[in-house]
Amino acid sequence: MKRKIVEIDETKCTGCGLCANACHEGAIAMVDGKAKLVKDDYCDGMGDCLPECPAGAIRIVEREAAAYDEKAVQERKAAKMQEQMKSGGMALHPEGHTPPHGGCPGKAMRTFNRVEENGRAVAPRPPLSAASSMPPCQGGTATPQSQLAQWPCQIRLVPVKAPFFQGAKLLIAADCTAYAYAAFHQEFMRGKVTIVGCPKLDPVDYSEKLTEILRENDIKSVTIVRMEVPCCGGLEMAAKKALQASGKFIPWQVVTLSLDGKIIDS
Repeated sequence: MKRKIVEIDETKCTGCGLCANACHEGAIAMVDGKAKLVKDDYCDGMGDCLPECPAGAIRIVEREAAAYDEKAVQERKAAKMQEQMKSGGMALHPEGHTPPHGGCPGKAMRTFNRVEENGRAVAPRPPLSAASSMPPCQGGTATPQSQLAQWPCQIRLVPVKAPFFQGAKLLIAADCTAYAYAAFHQEFMRGKVTIVGCPKLDPVDYSEKLTEILRENDIKSVTIVRMEVPCCGGLEMAAKKALQASGKFIPWQVVTLSLDGKIIDS
């Protein structure tokens, strides 16, 4: 069939790769340092890649080409996401986190040292500067401190096997819960390793990766916190499926929050 499709002028291509990153369908790839249209049926002809090319090497033409295969594109995206979830972690850096070289900086693994102060877990405080003699908090009210124990925390990005999982109490939370429940850090995250996700927005089945996390690490307990909306049931079901498939006996509980931020079931 004759239709609109991307055409790349390799003589103008500088090999920056910006067009390949902009092509969400995966029709463009870098081959031998040049951008190439590798799959006609992956190109929708919309031209999202055009404004990204600093060399003006891309244009839309009309020619004989295979029809755009939306189903194949979606299947490829889903497979790619599954692969990213499986290989989410990178090798640990000696300082305790992974370097960003060759990968996404957002996936660099870190563990945060939360210290106990007056029976409450807080983040270490930096020393006061010489110009200041007053502490940052006054009036007797302490500033709430983050209880996030590690990075990354997204289910899709967290590695299957990591030092922070060993001997951990695991909190599996829906993205929205921390916004709905005001004391989420203090009441749910404190003392736990927290991983979050949204089954509505992430087109993947979390159960496979959660199963591997439970199998490969010494998890002491699992707490699942979800919203009352039906789509959050996908997160609960994935976690329960993983608990069963792990082959381990791990204590677990589910806490459901209302849209206005109240605990309605636990």
